[in-house]
Order: sequence, then structure tokens, then C-alpha cells
Amino acid sequence: MLFSSMAFVGLFLPIVCALYFLCRKELRNYILLFASILFYAWGEPKYVAIMLLTIVINYFGAILVDKHHHHKKQLLIWTILADLGVLFYFKYFNFVMKNINFAFNADIPFLDVIMPIGISFYTFQAISYVVDVYRGEVAVQKRIDKLALYICLFPQLIAGPIVKYHDIENQIDCREERFDKVVYGIKRFIIGLAKKMLIANTMGAVADKIFAMPVTEFGTGTAWIGAIAYTFQIFYDFSGYSDMAIGLGSMFGFKFLENFNYPYISKSITEFWRRWHISLSTWFKEYLYIPLGGNRVAKSRMYLNLFLVFLATGIWHGAEWTFIVWGLWHGFFIIMEKLTGWHKKEGGTGLRISQHLYTILVFVFGWVLFRADNIIYAWQYLKNMLGLAGNHNITYTLGYYIDNIEILTFAVAVLCSMPIFRNIALPIVNKYKHFTINTWIMILFILSVSAIAASTYNPFIYFRF
Repeated sequence: MLFSSMAFVGLFLPIVCALYFLCRKELRNYILLFASILFYAWGEPKYVAIMLLTIVINYFGAILVDKHHHHKKQLLIWTILADLGVLFYFKYFNFVMKNINFAFNADIPFLDVIMPIGISFYTFQAISYVVDVYRGEVAVQKRIDKLALYICLFPQLIAGPIVKYHDIENQIDCREERFDKVVYGIKRFIIGLAKKMLIANTMGAVADKIFAMPVTEFGTGTAWIGAIAYTFQIFYDFSGYSDMAIGLGSMFGFKFLENFNYPYISKSITEFWRRWHISLSTWFKEYLYIPLGGNRVAKSRMYLNLFLVFLATGIWHGAEWTFIVWGLWHGFFIIMEKLTGWHKKEGGTGLRISQHLYTILVFVFGWVLFRADNIIYAWQYLKNMLGLAGNHNITYTLGYYIDNIEILTFAVAVLCSMPIFRNIALPIVNKYKHFTINTWIMILFILSVSAIAASTYNPFIYFRF
């Protein structure tokens, strides 16, 4: 089920909220658990079994880790391998077989499987729970229904943010549902919905039209428009989902950590990853980078650790070479920044502008890798952006790919990717702040619902992962 659908906004969410707040407090977790399973089963019921298998594996795995101290490391490894085995089977098996067939001219048959939605997210959440138990940071959860609620809680089930168990452990049993938190949650949900329906989908229409064309049929200017359109699409699509998830969590008394903090204003790729998909970058830091030794080891080993983390980041995002190269692309620049100290340099306006431009170029080129269907197309597209494609068969002019509404949306996307409203506009209207915000929220909701009614199926980009 999509957050950005009439079925969710007009039916599922109102019914769940009514049941949740009308029932006794001791029954509310059961309401959320049942609603979460129904939410996940809405599109493809058979994949609920895979999610339930993950819950069972980690429930018993954590109990064994907690009970058998002398063998807890081995038990932790076996539990994680079981988690990753399920993930590998559904997400990566065919990719590996395809590459083996290509490399060795073999003919290993592919599996007839479809990747369950959100499997990468809930698998990482499950792993964080078992590792937290192993480290003694949290108590083992003896009730499987409470662990199930943590793993499959519907606000963040499909596309995050990745909630680590130690951040939410106490909220499962003891949380406070207040009117002001519900109001905040509704407003945050509407902001996320507007990001998705009004900006991401509009930018996506431009990007899809351009990336669907052979590279030889459009020029350098069109290539840049397509890359920038996708840059804004993925930001507003994913941050919109995170806003909706955080808002829904707040409505039910949960506090999820922020997942985005204006990443496009970064002055280095190091800073970019402190602001982009924060829940994933902190997950890799806590559960991979630090266990590998982090920055407490020799510099050569630290660079290897960074390489491995960003290799894993690329692999996590998808079973395609484009994602792997995208992860290594970011890892390369972070390692270069560590070597040169670029991310720590401070200076005048000229240096700051050059830092921003460098960072923007790196992540825009990176998003081309992320969006392209294959490495060959990505390479050709990047050559086109640099004016090296030598196109002589341009079919359409730039006006074919973008209209006036989309140009206006581009401008809005640029402005809203910076903290201008928060830092400049709100202080100006401080006396009427609540009235201004509430009015805008109502307008955004009306526009977003109208867009939902007029749209077809529009899944979030991170549903693929």
C-alpha cells in the first residue's frame, strides 16, 4: 500500500487511527501490529511469510545469543548469515548467476522470484536488534509480538528510516500519545505527501522522459536537465517518504530520528553523507565501520574500511553494477577528502563556492549512475553531459522535455532544498507563524490529494530496495 494513495489517506489511516485511540492502551500495540501486517500484505500477501520468517529467525537468534554467553559470537554470526541468506536469495541470487554466466559462458538458470518490497530495510533493522543484544546494549525481547512490531511497524516498514532497536526499545512498551504530537505528525505527513506528489512526481516525469531516450537523440543541455531533474526527484521522493514515516510515527507516540538534513547544501561528500539517508549511514557506521576498526586503526586500514562500507552501501541499494559503481564513486571522493583534508578546509566566499560546486557535481554525476539502467548507458549519458558524445541525431529540442509548470517546479525544488523558509521566511512572519504554517499545510494537503486523485500508480523510488 502506498502512503500517497486514496486507499491509505482516505481509508486505511483513518480506520487505524480510530481503532488505535478508541481501544485500551494495552491493546494498542496489537492494533498497530495487525495494521502493519495488513499494510504489507495489501499488495502481495505471500511475502508476509518472508517478513515473518525474518522475525522468527531474529527472535530465537537473540534469545540464544543472550542465553549462551560462551558461544554468543558464533550464534550472532549464524543469525546474521541467516538474515543475509534470505536477503541474498531474493535480491542478489539472479544478479550473481547472471555475472557467473557472463564470466564463464555458463548457463545457470535464474530463479523465478520477485524481491519482497522493503526487505533490505527490515532485514537491517532485524540485524541491529540481534547485534544490540549481543553487545549488551538492550535486553533481549522475550515477547515475539513486540519484536514483530519493531520490525514491521508500518510507518517505516517499506522505505525507512532504518530504526535501530536501541533507539526505540523503550517506546515499544512506554510511549506517550499526546494531542500536540498527533497534530505535529499530521503536519509532517502532509509536508512529506506534498514533496512526493507535487515535486518528486513532477521532476520524475521530466527525468523519465529523458532517461528513456537513447543518448544519441538529445543534446548536452537536455542531459543536464534530466540529471538535475532526477537529483531533485530522488531527494523529494525519499525525504518525502521519511517525513511521512516520521509524521505517522509521531501520531502513534513514536519518535523516529531524522533521515535528511538539507543534503544538497553540503560542502563536501563527507558532509553530504552526514545529511543524506542518515539512518543508513549511521547504521553502517555502528554495525560495519566501527566493528572493522573505524578510524582507530592505521590510515591504510581506515581507507580500506571506508572502501568496504561504500561497497556495501552500493550493494545494499540494488543488484546492479550501476549501484555498486555509485557506492564506490562516493567512497572514492570520501577517501580523497580524508587524504587531502578538503572536507575540513575553511576560507572565504570563493572557497565555499568551489566546495559547493564540487560537491554538487559529484552527487549529480553519481545520480546518473544511480538512475541509469546499465553501466554502458550511464557512461554514454555522462559523456553527453560533458559534451563528449558527439551527437548528430537530436530528435527533439529541450522544450519537448520540459514545460512551464515543470520549470516552476524546478525553481521550487531548488528553493526548498535549502533552509530558506526555516531561516529567513519564518522569522519574518514570526508573529503570524502558526497561522501561516497552518494555512500552507491546508493548501498543500488540498493540492496533494488533488494530485493523488489525478495520478496513476506512483511508487516511491526506494521501494526497489
